[in-house]
Amino acid sequence: MRQIMRKLILLVLLLTFALTGRSQLEVGIFGGGSYYMGDLNPNIPFLQTSAAYGLLARYNISSRWAAKLNLYQGSLNGDDDRSGFLPERNLSFKNDITELGLNFEFHFLPYFNGSMKSYVTPYIFSGVALLYHNPQLDNKDLKDYGTEGQNNTSELTKLSGEDVTRDNYSNFVLSIPFGIGVKYSFSQRIAASLEWGMRKTFFDYLDDVSTTYYLEANLDPADSEYENQEYSDPNRNHDPWMQRGNSSTTDWYSFAGITLTYYIDLRNKNRCSDFEDN
Repeated sequence: MRQIMRKLILLVLLLTFALTGRSQLEVGIFGGGSYYMGDLNPNIPFLQTSAAYGLLARYNISSRWAAKLNLYQGSLNGDDDRSGFLPERNLSFKNDITELGLNFEFHFLPYFNGSMKSYVTPYIFSGVALLYHNPQLDNKDLKDYGTEGQNNTSELTKLSGEDVTRDNYSNFVLSIPFGIGVKYSFSQRIAASLEWGMRKTFFDYLDDVSTTYYLEANLDPADSEYENQEYSDPNRNHDPWMQRGNSSTTDWYSFAGITLTYYIDLRNKNRCSDFEDN
C-alpha cells in the first residue's frame, strides 16, 4: 500500500510540475469525509462517514472551466447492524481507499481568483478516477479468504455439480466522479471550495459482498474452509448457494469536504491580463 501511495503521489507531483509551465494554476489541500453505499448500506447517504484528506492541483482553463487533479485518501465502512438493512446477515467491513482523479469543473458564473466582482460561483464537476481499495475485517484482507468461493474451483464444483469458477476481484477500480460545489476567492492568492461528489463504480466488491454463499454452514473447526466460513457468514445460518448480496447493483462511494488552494500566476507580468479588469 505504501509503495502504491508513493507512486501516486509522485505522479501527482509530476503532473503538477508539468502544469506550472502554464499560467492559471492552484495547488492545495482537501479535508472532509468519505462514505459508502452498497450491499450493506443501500440507501442512507453519509452513514458511517470517516475522515478523508488529500492533495489537489487545479488548472483554470477559463472563467467558466477548470480541470482538477486530485489524490484523496479515506475510509469506507459498512455494517448490517448499523444500516438496519439485513441485521440478521451480520456482515461488516472497513476499506481504506486511495483515489487518483481527474475532473472538469463548470462554473455557473464567471470566476477569477482575486477578482473584485467575480469571486464566487456554484459549479458542477465530473471526470474519471482510479481507486485503490482493500476490504478488511479484524485487520485481515477479506479478498484472501474468498468469502464467495473466489478461486476455489474444487469446492464450487463439488457443491454445485457443475464446473464453476469465480475469479477474485482486483484492488484497482475505475469510477466516474460527479458532484456539485461552490467556490469563493478570499484574496488574490487564497480560495476555498465546498463540494460533495459521488463516485459511480462498475464494481460490486468494495464491501466484499456481491453474490451467494458457497459453503455449508456449521463446518467442523478442523475443516480447511472453517476460517473462510467465519468471514463469509459470522452467524453460520445459511445454506449453500443462498443469496449473500445483490449482484445486479454496483457499489458507490463519496468524498465531501472543503478545499483550500493557493493561486500561482506564472504568466508574463508584462502581458495584458484578463484579471486586471475584474
